[in-house]
Amino acid sequence: MRVICTAGHVDHGKSSLVEKISGIQPDRLAEEQRRSMTIDLGFAWVQLPDGSTVGIVDVPGHRNFIENMLAGLGGIDAALLVIAADEGIMPQTREHLAILSLLGIDKLLVVLTKIDLIEDSEWLELVCLEVEDLLAEYSLEAPILPVSAVSGAGIDELLTALQALLQHLPPPLDRQQPRLPADRVFTVSGFGTVVTGTLLGGALTVGDAVEMQPSGIRGRVRGLQSYQRDVSVALPGNRVAVNVAGLNGKGLRRGEVLCKPNQLQPSRLLDAHFQQLPGSSRPLAHNAEVKFFCGAAESMARVRLLDTDEVGPGEQAWLQIRLRDATALAAGDRYILRCPSPSETIGGGIIVSNRSRRHKRFQPAVLKTLHTRLHGSLSEKLVLAATQAHPSSPADLRRVLACSAEEWAKALASAEEQELLVQLEDGRVWASSCWQSMRDAVVAELALVHHEQPLRLGLSRAELASRLGQPLSLLAQAVAADTRMVADGRFVRLRAHSIQFMPAQQQRVTQLQLELANNSAPPSIADLNARYGEALVRALLDMRQLVQVSDSVVFAVDAYERMVAAIRAYVGAEGQIDAKTLRDMFGTSRKYAIALLEHLDALGITQRVGDERIAGRNM
Repeated sequence: MRVICTAGHVDHGKSSLVEKISGIQPDRLAEEQRRSMTIDLGFAWVQLPDGSTVGIVDVPGHRNFIENMLAGLGGIDAALLVIAADEGIMPQTREHLAILSLLGIDKLLVVLTKIDLIEDSEWLELVCLEVEDLLAEYSLEAPILPVSAVSGAGIDELLTALQALLQHLPPPLDRQQPRLPADRVFTVSGFGTVVTGTLLGGALTVGDAVEMQPSGIRGRVRGLQSYQRDVSVALPGNRVAVNVAGLNGKGLRRGEVLCKPNQLQPSRLLDAHFQQLPGSSRPLAHNAEVKFFCGAAESMARVRLLDTDEVGPGEQAWLQIRLRDATALAAGDRYILRCPSPSETIGGGIIVSNRSRRHKRFQPAVLKTLHTRLHGSLSEKLVLAATQAHPSSPADLRRVLACSAEEWAKALASAEEQELLVQLEDGRVWASSCWQSMRDAVVAELALVHHEQPLRLGLSRAELASRLGQPLSLLAQAVAADTRMVADGRFVRLRAHSIQFMPAQQQRVTQLQLELANNSAPPSIADLNARYGEALVRALLDMRQLVQVSDSVVFAVDAYERMVAAIRAYVGAEGQIDAKTLRDMFGTSRKYAIALLEHLDALGITQRVGDERIAGRNM
């Protein structure tokens, strides 16, 4: 189904036209009916000649209620621009058409109402020429249809033209991310809270968990109605009334968005492209205060101009918009800006990022990124979204892009084919540039360590991850994927690096090795550090020429391997060993025997049972 709106000057017959074609009086408020003037949004629906149903949002035309009019234009497929034939184009005719243009609503029918009041055919021709000139200002073309809501003249032709206008539009996108900007929130006795609006982005089903944003209140879909018919599933592109269990209508207001939990987050700082209206009476200045309208929401805001100091009539610019009130928005949403005093629509455009950070002004890189967000292909936008400090899950990226499963698959395949993205072992996705930068950062950190501490074999994975602020799993993949690096035991090092001793150092190494050779009771690490140098001892530990079995006990690797082999053989033959036996076997002390056994326990070679050790899982 489709949703259209009316637009036009006050008292040009919008509501009378809606009632004529639908049989529904859209003016629901007593004051509207008393004054014969639409104040707030009205709703109706009409059946076209082919049997399809079209929802209608009837908007107020008086200049005092322009902001109410803006709340009804989210998710609109087309518009009826209503102009009274006896008056012609009036101020709100122009303003409404400008707003439709800014919101990208370019499917129009111009309906000349009240033709029963016109006796001079030349006057009607003059009005038609004036309308064509107005449409040309916005590069628009539209059929002009004279009608009378009183006599019914032209109504059949209007419905046929509306059917023709809508039947070639692509179906509403189902991105599996439903959201319903609330243009009405009210309570029905015995049923609870009801939220109405035009459903966008996906389907809603009875029983779905939902939440209202930005309030964050959660509930469950108890019932759905579309055009006063109960439905179990509401499809995108329809006017929908949602009865939500668990919501208290108090505190909820027009402009809240009903969506699935965790789908949207409230925004205060937006990146946006802006188009100033050609007929605007004043430029938009940097840091100007404005009124912001998007969907059914509105907020006071302040704008920062990123590529100029002011925007004149008809000009374009990049903005950052800081909202006073947190608002649930999505990239791609259209918005309108108005001056608060005197009230005037000054322009609008497209939100390109709904969760931004403050940008410096006049930065080419920032402006290039914003241009890509607006004009880039979906695969380019995907790569941009994946250019983050850490990899993202496909589900998170698809949520950011708000695209269908088919669109996502094509964009991902295109980006991977161009080698702009990498998919990691855990399924997460990262921009290739970020992946390369991270690997370069690991290489640079290792190069720095090798230069400053040449007697270090490398860095442990944990130390490297801590220095770079990256998780161990990601670091391991980076090392494995880069031929410049190698995981050497418990260390990561550059492949070209090895420990090289200077002649004087090599003399001390030789002396230390002779001292520890076949020594079952060697000096403590502290003693070795004091006599040979901590850096040299650590280098031998890294190279596994020494084996540390406790905080203070270290063995030469040959002595260590000889003792471990003897322990394995003894336990294999006798079934167990204790510290006293080990002490006597190697002519050492209880201190060294216990340190070695506890070390082997930790490795799973032995297992302690009381005062004895038996074969462990790794024996």
